[in-house]
Amino acid sequence: MATPLAIHRGPRHEDVIRLLEMAALPTADLTNEHMQDFFYAGPATAPIGIVGVQLYGTDALLRSLVVMQEHRAHGLGQALVERAEQHARERGAATIYLLTTTAESFFRSRNYVATSRDSAPLAIRSTPEFAGLCPASSAFLSKRL
Repeated sequence: MATPLAIHRGPRHEDVIRLLEMAALPTADLTNEHMQDFFYAGPATAPIGIVGVQLYGTDALLRSLVVMQEHRAHGLGQALVERAEQHARERGAATIYLLTTTAESFFRSRNYVATSRDSAPLAIRSTPEFAGLCPASSAFLSKRL
């Protein structure tokens, strides 16, 4: 079932940090500048879902997908990911990567495939997420855009 909520660009930094901390996801590297490539659903002052993308030429890193527990299973996560993928594609990305410890099946059902960490492009390997913010046990997935 598709979500009836609109997806907006540029959430407030403090709202992103709050949602990420609630989900025990990394926040240490996020700045206000990153928010231009983040998207949210729900009220501007109290988003119920967020996702971000970091762009590195033809590569992109999807990060920080969070949907509040009570709003899951209604298509909101899928809508947020689709919007982030569209944004990456519009900015010239050909492949999008991600690291996850909890949502591998969610992303696999959206055509992401397991990818060897050794094959990660240098720009992706150099991100704080890849280099240490995300545990080494995280699944590394990719998708051609």
